[in-house]
Amino acid sequence: MMQTSPIKLRAKKYAGVYLSVILFIISFGMGIIVGKTWYVKKQITGDDGSIQLDKVLNLNRSLNRSSLDFSQFWDVWDKVKAKYVKNEIAEEDMFYGAIQGMVASLGDPYSLYFAPKAAEEFAKDLSGELEGIGAEIGVKNNQLVVVSPLPDSPAEKAGLRPGDKILDIDKESTFGMDVNTAVGKIRGKANTKVVLTITRNGLDKANEITITRAKINVPSILFSVKPGNIAYLRVMQFNADTNAQLDKAIKQIKSRGSKGIILDLRNNPGGYLTSAIYMASEWVTDGVVVSEKGKDGEGNDHNTEGQHRLAGIKTVVLINKGSASASEIVAGALQDTKNATLIGEQTFGKGSVQDFETFPDGSALKITVAEWFTPSGRNINKEGVKPDIEIKQDWQNEKIGEDIVLSKALEFIASSTKK
Repeated sequence: MMQTSPIKLRAKKYAGVYLSVILFIISFGMGIIVGKTWYVKKQITGDDGSIQLDKVLNLNRSLNRSSLDFSQFWDVWDKVKAKYVKNEIAEEDMFYGAIQGMVASLGDPYSLYFAPKAAEEFAKDLSGELEGIGAEIGVKNNQLVVVSPLPDSPAEKAGLRPGDKILDIDKESTFGMDVNTAVGKIRGKANTKVVLTITRNGLDKANEITITRAKINVPSILFSVKPGNIAYLRVMQFNADTNAQLDKAIKQIKSRGSKGIILDLRNNPGGYLTSAIYMASEWVTDGVVVSEKGKDGEGNDHNTEGQHRLAGIKTVVLINKGSASASEIVAGALQDTKNATLIGEQTFGKGSVQDFETFPDGSALKITVAEWFTPSGRNINKEGVKPDIEIKQDWQNEKIGEDIVLSKALEFIASSTKK
């Protein structure tokens, strides 16, 4: 007697189960009444009684015209390869482009899919090492804009300002261009040039600005001491070494017995959430630093942590429309908890949470999964954080070495400590 293979035996044993499951799914999903199940069975089985997958799919499509036919994707793929006028078509570009299009369909400028090379560049940005012009680019009101030029960067030296609208990149219109594509076009090797056509409030016409790219090394924090023994911390962005640099600055603040602190978050495009919470926690002694609400509407509170070493020291936070994301979290937390006075301009309003996931081929997905809320429940996204004392940035004065916002902060702390 011939022995039956265990695999074949298992297949025979479960064949009836598979058929029942398929019948159930089709019947339930299409709204077919139980009395018609025999019809479904007849339509999806072959002459030998075996289940034919292609018949299952065809029946599914015929019964539910609203369902998506994913075979159309491959039909288009094949037609592009067969008919496109240029002979050489990179399948890799088609593949990554298709995924990028899927993510772009969300209409969210902060949800992006990165091909492997772009994913590597994005990681370099957060590490503080990159080649380019040194500016954070974003989208506001469907327009590509400069969120903030980094201090002493080619972008800042060339005259780019927060809020500048980028109309063209090297004569190519940015209309409909996503952030990922724009960054790829603006970034380049050191000592090469890029021409940006920009417009801003107060300009009669669009201006062309030529910027020479350079290697950008972004320090996370610059520390100095201002007159009156006031500590000045300029935070460029929240990256991998922010916590360590903050610890060094705090040691100096404590050893000097600083009378006050100015935390300058102007033109800070954001960065790591963990670093923002770490920094805010040095002032916030209890409770929530920031909350996030996701797709299900449920909140997730991020509470204060650490030693609270700066609590009780008179603090002013400087903000402007180039302050975004993680910098808005810090500013909002210190304002809500009465640990600081905010001076400057309303922030950018980038209050959404992105999840970053890498894939085996080196590509990555950055997708919005939640929105930020300050301790008092204010929604940062699109609204931004408003200053307690509003002072419009005087760019003309800054060009000759004056900083009226910083001067106001020094005056404010000096007058407060005399009381």
